[in-house]
Amino acid sequence: MFLHDINVDNKLSLQQQHSYFWTMTDLKLLEHLESYLTEQRKEKFLRVLSQRTKHFTVATEDVFQLHNTSAVIRSCDVFGIQEVNIIEERNTKRIDREIAMGAQKWVDLNRYHSVKEAISDLKEKGYQIVATTPHQNDQMLADFDVTKKSCFFFGREMQGLSPEVLDEADCFLKIPMVGFTESLNISVSAAIILQHVTTKLKSTEIDWRLSETEQLKKRLDWCKKTIKSHREITERFLSKPIILYF
Repeated sequence: MFLHDINVDNKLSLQQQHSYFWTMTDLKLLEHLESYLTEQRKEKFLRVLSQRTKHFTVATEDVFQLHNTSAVIRSCDVFGIQEVNIIEERNTKRIDREIAMGAQKWVDLNRYHSVKEAISDLKEKGYQIVATTPHQNDQMLADFDVTKKSCFFFGREMQGLSPEVLDEADCFLKIPMVGFTESLNISVSAAIILQHVTTKLKSTEIDWRLSETEQLKKRLDWCKKTIKSHREITERFLSKPIILYF
């Protein structure tokens, strides 16, 4: 049976059927593209995806040094954070590909032109805003409640987070330090915080992993980012009738 020959099932809405058939098309395309990958690569995709989460995310605010933003992205990849939010209200520059060492291919980047836009979107997605800076109402990293969906905000190298972020923050977090130095590079801070909260999260009963649909979409996305000629392969595949079996 061909896709364009299928009759509408009265039990499903047109929108539901359209969504179903597009999902089937994506699954067929994924299966086709994965045939171009080695078994080792496919196994690595599955292994990495099994540890990915959107329960936590990270936001960087107008970080001037490109290597700092790139290093944060790399840390997110290492610790399984799937989304990174980059606010470029003042400093609009490309991500430093050399420092990120390809990590930007595996992590989803959300770009914002203002703090207001970023916070509004993140709160709409259900995240609490966590300002990573000392504050009179701050809490130590060891005491942080990992059960809540959280976005960790990191500020500019010298100035730190803006008053706008501090005003909108739901809580404040700091890393305990006992030396003469009173601050850490933001990429180092991000790595320390992410390592702690992700390790603690995995010891809970929270369903922190990506959904099955999200994992399938990332497998398709990563296939396209891995196969150089994926556009030509995809065009040839989609030009043929798709056979669905019921």
